[in-house]
Amino acid sequence: MKILVIGSGGREHALVWALAQSPQRPKVFCAPGNAGTAQLGVNVEISPMDFGALVEWVRNEEIDLTIVGPEQPLVAGVVDFFRSQGLPIVGPSAYSAQLEGSKGFAKRFMAQYHIPTATYRTFSSMEYEEAKNWLAAQDCPIVLKADGLAAGKGVLICHNQVEAQAGLRTILLEGVFGQAGAKVVIESFMTGEEASVFVLTDGRDYVVLPAAQDHKRIGEGDTGPNTGGMGAYAPAPVMTPEVLVRVQNEIIIPTLNGMVEEGSPYTGILYVGIMLTPQGPKVVEYNCRFGDPETQVVLPLIKSDVVELFMRIATGRLLGYPLGLHEGAAATVVMAAPGYPDTYTKGLEIKGLGNLADTDRAVVFHAGTSLSKEGKMLTSGGRVLAVTGIGPTLQEALDMAYQRVEILHFEGAYFRRDIGWRGLKHDKEP
Repeated sequence: MKILVIGSGGREHALVWALAQSPQRPKVFCAPGNAGTAQLGVNVEISPMDFGALVEWVRNEEIDLTIVGPEQPLVAGVVDFFRSQGLPIVGPSAYSAQLEGSKGFAKRFMAQYHIPTATYRTFSSMEYEEAKNWLAAQDCPIVLKADGLAAGKGVLICHNQVEAQAGLRTILLEGVFGQAGAKVVIESFMTGEEASVFVLTDGRDYVVLPAAQDHKRIGEGDTGPNTGGMGAYAPAPVMTPEVLVRVQNEIIIPTLNGMVEEGSPYTGILYVGIMLTPQGPKVVEYNCRFGDPETQVVLPLIKSDVVELFMRIATGRLLGYPLGLHEGAAATVVMAAPGYPDTYTKGLEIKGLGNLADTDRAVVFHAGTSLSKEGKMLTSGGRVLAVTGIGPTLQEALDMAYQRVEILHFEGAYFRRDIGWRGLKHDKEP
């Protein structure tokens, strides 16, 4: 069995790691991968956006299955291209991937299929004056979202009209988010706790993985600017069995049925960001792939053979699949480069990895790492490592993760020391 994972971050390392745990012992490749994926499989120097080169390589290597990590190739149609060549692949079509690729598409879809979300309006850059006047009549706080992919940075939460009008200008007139901001979605601000729900589907049937919560803000106490994610944990105590039933009935099933009605059944990984409002669960956003760093806590909780699971997704055989999960919890702490999420330093030597071996209770996932010619492990991105602990309880999982973090070091390394605080609060509630 040969499997290709497309991507190069912590999510992709987690995917490669999970596949490597399979009793089928697949040979795993990663394009382009990072220093962590190279320790478990073989890195392939092909861009995730070079579909022709990927297909040619897959054919030459006789790859049995391809799994796509990041959103950019999915939105650009890599799944359609592979399927046109008769190659099995896990992911949604370009049409279905618009659920992430276009906030306006997603909002229209939710309105049409009666899926609960925030009220909204969409405006293009040509409609700036209309958008400005409409925005002026709205209550604050209010949320402005660039329509397209903006690397997780296209959302502005505006607490007053001054911030809102300035944000609208920067998106529509100044083009701060480039082509992603050619349109803007303005939506009402929702209050409550957020959680991430991951659905694996073959287009007809689905399984739901443990819900996770991540920490997007750079600062402790969830303060400061947004990042790609500074840590996560699963399962999220706030996502009770009763709430999950509502999420499935009111959001997941209508979403999958709606995509069938659209003529493009959703296949692969559907990530639904949920806000647990006083009125019930509502959709914050859809993503068409696994989240990062949520993948690093969700995959370690899967007991089933993930190779079989992904093959069933790619071949339409999820019906009746008995997903097995480990008991307990997982938590990951992200170690970031100094300066992240703004300008950050690269090329810093990472020390301490040689003192740590992955176990059934702890794994270090690489996100932004590379090897020097001399064989030294160096930082190469903003989020460098995701250190995951696994334990019978969330507190024990966090303790394991932080014990490992203290052993690792690179100059200016930054990490939050309060990962999991919301989950611990729920655990202590009677």
